[in-house]
Amino acid sequence: MEIEKIETNYKRNMFLHKTENILTKDYSIKVSSKVINVYPEIKYQSIIGFGGAFTEATGYALKLLSEEKQNEIINEYFSKEGLNYCFCRLPIGSSDFSKSSYSYSQKENLSDFNIDRDKQYIIPAIKKAQKVNNDIKFLSSPWSPPKFMKSNKMLILGGKLLEKYKNTWTEYLIKYINEYKKENIKIDYMTVQNEPNALQYWESCLYTPEEEADLAINYLYPKFKENNIETKILIWDHNKENLYTRGTQEITNNKALEAIAGFAYHWYVGDHFENIALLEKAFPGKLLIHTEGCTGYSKFNPNDEVKNAEIYGHDILGDLNAGTNGYIDWNMILNNKGGPNHKRNYCNSPIMINKDNNDYIKNLTFYYIGHFSKYIKPGARRIAFSRYTESIEVTAFKNTDESIAIVLLNRRNTNKEYNLCIGDKVIHDNLDSHAIVTYLIK
Repeated sequence: MEIEKIETNYKRNMFLHKTENILTKDYSIKVSSKVINVYPEIKYQSIIGFGGAFTEATGYALKLLSEEKQNEIINEYFSKEGLNYCFCRLPIGSSDFSKSSYSYSQKENLSDFNIDRDKQYIIPAIKKAQKVNNDIKFLSSPWSPPKFMKSNKMLILGGKLLEKYKNTWTEYLIKYINEYKKENIKIDYMTVQNEPNALQYWESCLYTPEEEADLAINYLYPKFKENNIETKILIWDHNKENLYTRGTQEITNNKALEAIAGFAYHWYVGDHFENIALLEKAFPGKLLIHTEGCTGYSKFNPNDEVKNAEIYGHDILGDLNAGTNGYIDWNMILNNKGGPNHKRNYCNSPIMINKDNNDYIKNLTFYYIGHFSKYIKPGARRIAFSRYTESIEVTAFKNTDESIAIVLLNRRNTNKEYNLCIGDKVIHDNLDSHAIVTYLIK
């Protein structure tokens, strides 16, 4: 048994610091104090992967740098030596993290449809990533249909998709999938609408549960099948507090079960890990995917580094233990102001460009995400554990190569001693305050 320990500890200036050949003790004498047990034989959900969003802001920020620095950042995220990102989100048309609002078509017959705008920043960034990892899976989300399809005739401030344009909107999305396919970018998943319950002063569109289900079941799904499109359809794509209620409202019959592959959600209103677990139990086999979360909102306080990173660590751990199948962060790269964002809705990202646009910084969140994405690989299955205290947050996975990744997080102000027991071996160690550790066992 080979054991590697990886630690990130801000106050000790340790960032994904590796220690190899961790010693173990035999489990011949029962250890009963301060025990964390791991049970590889008990398996739960599998993992699609981890990643972030290719927004226009991310593509634009990346291009601020030299070609050499651009390639460095892409490797930081997508190489095996980096964060091993393999599951990414794409906006369909503009979002708030675009330089300005846009749609792919302005005509009712869609004769002018094109993705030229995406070819400026988004697609070049994707192609760079694909050179490093050609197995990236993509999930796409619309923020708004074109103005002419909506009740308020605006991309912003909510509004609704007009009934008479449901077929046209479906054709629009099919054109999007096919145009991206021409660029060698396969859209594996699509959510019906980003945040369908939020009237935002940026791109947004409102759907009731009945309206979202109708579009998924009676328009998108049959038209996708008719056009031999394998893109899986996900619903909700909004905050966790309403995840279970909305999910059960929309999946009400066999037709819905066939059309809807699963549920997407964001983190902005708190943990609500129970809602993930409730949906997993109610609809076993349906996908559960975290599609967006961020911190900061332009409050770049160095004292918030640990706080922000622990928000990520805690949320990823809780989601994974509740049954999630994939975890996608929001913007991968932003400029030094937390943009560009055409509505000034700025935020942090794990990597940010410096104010001189000649280099980049990695926020602590980058390293915390890495404790999961680098070691819990696509196809990994979550495995069971028990722990002696809630002060240590734990998750554990078995990879397809039989290696085991165990992540421990301590958000408390005191260190925590533990005996990590797996099979007939025990690892005795201490988890420092405000530190995160991954054990990789081969």
